Amino acid sequence: MQFDDSAASTLHDILRWRRDVRHFRTDAIPEPLIDALADAMALAPSVGNSRPWRVMRVRSATRRAAVTEVFARCNAAAAELYDDTERDTYLGLKLAGLRDAPEHLAVFCVSDPMEGRGLGRQTMDETLAYSAAMAIHTLWLAARAINLGVGWVSILDPDEVCAILDAPDGWRFIGYLCLGYPASNDDTPLLHRAGWQENTKVSWIKR
Repeated sequence: MQFDDSAASTLHDILRWRRDVRHFRTDAIPEPLIDALADAMALAPSVGNSRPWRVMRVRSATRRAAVTEVFARCNAAAAELYDDTERDTYLGLKLAGLRDAPEHLAVFCVSDPMEGRGLGRQTMDETLAYSAAMAIHTLWLAARAINLGVGWVSILDPDEVCAILDAPDGWRFIGYLCLGYPASNDDTPLLHRAGWQENTKVSWIKR
């Protein structure tokens, strides 16, 4: 298939508007859209076609509350790493949408998937985790294309999350995602708006 300039322009818009959303509306997401996102995620590339990601859709209020408690504790500890001025800014960022987002997704990576039979990862086994991260990014873009937002909650203790969710042995925790309709739309990253950090251009290096 050959794509025209309009497709490239649309993709650029999706990439630019893909933001780490922290403020969500509480509206439920229709089930057909959830199914569509799962199908889109299945299109993600993976090393040796291993498809190592596993996704838990966390619906239990008890489990959600337990994850939120882990985040609150880890976030408070992280705030102590900054000086007083930075700490106030940091705490004002609201680095999670755990209480408002209608959907919580926990993404894991299996340590030795049967799929692919080890193809492409004999010297770099970490490519399994990279593949799971690429699946998250694929989901993220697909969500943005249907006007949904994703927030990646990274300030969590992996072992505690695995215990809360009864993750099977051999499942490595990769990320906890909040999914829902953004409370507002802005193509400026939250960290820019808060004065925390501007983007810096990373130039490609020639050798």
